[in-house]
Amino acid sequence: MKCELCGRENELNFHHLIPTSQHTNKWFRKNYTYEQLQEGIYICEKDCHSEIHKLIPEKELGKYYNTIDKLLSNEKVKNYVNWIKKR
Repeated sequence: MKCELCGRENELNFHHLIPTSQHTNKWFRKNYTYEQLQEGIYICEKDCHSEIHKLIPEKELGKYYNTIDKLLSNEKVKNYVNWIKKR
């Protein structure tokens, strides 16, 4: 299986598009269904996943970058993914 962000074959793990730390937040519970809170993608555990969490605070991830397209629209994430694809 390949990383859904960079396309490299690597050890993957599940990235919740709305971080689990936000699932008990009233705003997220009001605006998203249980199913939406469980949505996610499989990405490189040590590279893409850790970098996303370094680049974007979790509340922002949940509110503004909760799809793969939105994640890739973030300039920092896009630059990182373009760089890591070449490694």
